[in-house]
Amino acid sequence: MIADDFSKTRSAIWPETEVLFDEYLVPGEKVLDLGCGNGRYFEYLKEKKVNYFGVDNSEELIKIAKNKYPEANFQTADALNLPFPENFFDKVYSIATLHHIPSKEYRLQFLKEIKKILRPGGIIIITVWKFHQIKAVGLLFKYTILKLFGKSKLDWKDIFEPWAKKIERYYHWFSKKELEILVKKTGFEIKEIGLIKNEKGNRQNIYLIAEKP
Repeated sequence: MIADDFSKTRSAIWPETEVLFDEYLVPGEKVLDLGCGNGRYFEYLKEKKVNYFGVDNSEELIKIAKNKYPEANFQTADALNLPFPENFFDKVYSIATLHHIPSKEYRLQFLKEIKKILRPGGIIIITVWKFHQIKAVGLLFKYTILKLFGKSKLDWKDIFEPWAKKIERYYHWFSKKELEILVKKTGFEIKEIGLIKNEKGNRQNIYLIAEKP
């Protein structure tokens, strides 16, 4: 089962992301973990004494999350049509999810849904992968050439990367500027944008923090 294999590669939180929680969470807030996967961030957020909600579109990953953390509030849902009232959350976290949303249209819809369920003054914290390794650069070059010769229906800067020799995963290759423009287009006010990486530097993420006016 791919969900089980994938979950094993995400058994713990990425330490470099802790600063995004430590500096912004307030006890008692309603917090959505959008694209929560196997729920690996729940235990860390539980220590922050927030009202946690976890959502993912994978039923199998949500089953894993519920089995591991039965006391948490997890549910399967479509990120483009979230099942929450308007102005419901204080914070929405989307860790390494947005770059898996295909097409600019759907990425905008993803952000609009987040804006709808955030209260005025609420904060969105997003991370997307910063591709920098030779293998990823090679894939970008491959799909750019295919696009130029009409052999790919993907958008520019879209790639498929093999995962565990079982499936191919879709990614959009974000730059800081593109992410900033996209988030601004949905009406958020950008508070901070930057780069976080692990100690080895082989895992890098662009992060963006924005507020709903």
